[in-house]
Amino acid sequence: MTAVEEKPARLISGPGMLLVWFYGVMVVGAVSRSVFQIATEFDRAPLAYSLSAVAGLVYGFITYTLVRGGETARKAALVCCAAELAGVLIVGTWTLVDPSAFPDATVWSYYGGGYIFIPVLLPLSALYWLRKSRNTVTP
Repeated sequence: MTAVEEKPARLISGPGMLLVWFYGVMVVGAVSRSVFQIATEFDRAPLAYSLSAVAGLVYGFITYTLVRGGETARKAALVCCAAELAGVLIVGTWTLVDPSAFPDATVWSYYGGGYIFIPVLLPLSALYWLRKSRNTVTP
């Protein structure tokens, strides 16, 4: 008797594919920006550049979980998207309340205003899709 290996349920069908594309773009943008800034001018705004690097890692993990698929990946993506949203809201509010703490912008500054507010809209969209896909993902 051979064991049947089940494929993880897909999370990238329909709107999920658009989410993967947006998260992929954000990975490239946040990581490349933070690597350059950390390498060339870290002493200017270490908090801002470090937060941009964290944002890039979060985007990368979410992209991976969406592509990986399966229920475990869906749950991990839900948790990570909720943490991402919390980060955007905290950093966005912090930049409004105390702009001097951020001599340079992060990806999440002003709720992602420098990125056309995609950083605040993306986790909201992803959370909606991931909750909706709980019952509709296909193997």
